[in-house]
Amino acid sequence: MVDLGVATLTLEMVAENQMGMKAIGAALAVGLTGIGAGLAEMSIGSAAVGATAENKDIFGMALLLTVIPETIVIFGLVVSLLILF
Repeated sequence: MVDLGVATLTLEMVAENQMGMKAIGAALAVGLTGIGAGLAEMSIGSAAVGATAENKDIFGMALLLTVIPETIVIFGLVVSLLILF
């Protein structure tokens, strides 16, 4: 036990605090990558729709370009799983 004057911390309390910090880190890893991918997809998606409206032959390329930012969220999910386990 660690004596801090008023409060006494046990090893269980420290372990729970560390688990909570890991959960916050994992949530930030997924949440911030999701927000970043959403902002990127906003610009890419509108440009892809405009380009597809002008030339229907580039639909496949436009679809591929809109999917690329979503891989960042998958990387964030992998990092969060590595943090938790």
